[in-house]
Amino acid sequence: MLFGFFRQKKHNRLIVERQYAALTATARTPVFYEQLAVPDTVMGRFEMLSLVLILYFRRTRQSPRSGQEIAQEIVDAFFEDVDHSIRELGIGDQGVPKRMKKLAGMFYGRLESYAAALDKDDRDLLASALRRNIYPETGEDAPDMAGLAEWMMDVERKLRVLDEGVVETGTVRLDPPGGLL
Repeated sequence: MLFGFFRQKKHNRLIVERQYAALTATARTPVFYEQLAVPDTVMGRFEMLSLVLILYFRRTRQSPRSGQEIAQEIVDAFFEDVDHSIRELGIGDQGVPKRMKKLAGMFYGRLESYAAALDKDDRDLLASALRRNIYPETGEDAPDMAGLAEWMMDVERKLRVLDEGVVETGTVRLDPPGGLL
């Protein structure tokens, strides 16, 4: 019985690693930075990975327990990655918890604002939220985020009808615009 538990944990870890790698690969796709106006900066990449994860989490909320457990482990992996990245940028041990708290707040705030727009199927509201979050200091001079909003809405529609077996095996793929990774 005990060995079965450890075998299951190892199996889940492999699924989480595979799924997290696929989600981060989508977030790193050059088309978002080259054609959809996401800045290719540390914060731009945080924004892109956040919205990819938000789309994934919105799908897994309808999953049975196993899919939700995988999603929780992916959240944990995401914040471990963020912590590691902050440390690599030279933030000292004293400043990391404060930064992590701020970034977690940003992530969950985006989850709420994007979810509100996606629930209403409102592309303009979503584009406005993206613009406000991705370009907080730019104001009215910020690039239009309609293309990114349209992509998110398209992915959300595809994820709604995705077979649960794909979620449970960690093989969810979010095709970037144009379908190329």
